[in-house]
Amino acid sequence: MKARRRIIVYIATSVDGYIARPDGDVEWLNRHPSTSDYGMRDFYPSIDTILWGRKTYDWALDYDRKTGSKGRIFDTKLANYVFSSRPPKQATPGIEFISEPIKEFAQRLRATPGKHIWMMGGGELIASFLDAGEIDEFDIHVIPTLIGEGIPLIAPRHRDVPLRMRSAGKYPDGVVRLRYEVER
Repeated sequence: MKARRRIIVYIATSVDGYIARPDGDVEWLNRHPSTSDYGMRDFYPSIDTILWGRKTYDWALDYDRKTGSKGRIFDTKLANYVFSSRPPKQATPGIEFISEPIKEFAQRLRATPGKHIWMMGGGELIASFLDAGEIDEFDIHVIPTLIGEGIPLIAPRHRDVPLRMRSAGKYPDGVVRLRYEVER
């Protein structure tokens, strides 16, 4: 029997639970000197799809322009889906905009052959997938920094979602990796 494609939130947060500052800035994530890829070298080959929220997509486009990455921020060897009810007039190559209900999309995507699916975020999209029962795992890298305010890992709503610890580990620079499976 073929394994089900898993939707995995692979993300970094501040110690106080934010994925970005209120304006979307993530400069605090840049660790100097960077001594580890925090598992990305192993994780990336396990996926073939990335899910983006519209705000995260817009932030990535802006970052791409500022850094001169020339569109390399979106890996066109992977399927990239952006969730938005207002797709742009001119889409970025390799990006497909999705406006269908989360549950329908996720079930359709899982039914196709492939590798696991990276839930890039942001917090609103993670919350929507979580509330639809379509998140399988959280792989959270807690950066030893307090930023005081910002965009939370998951948009606040009333929910009780039990998680089962898969593993916990630490890196020499103080980053902690927490892996949780969403209990069904």
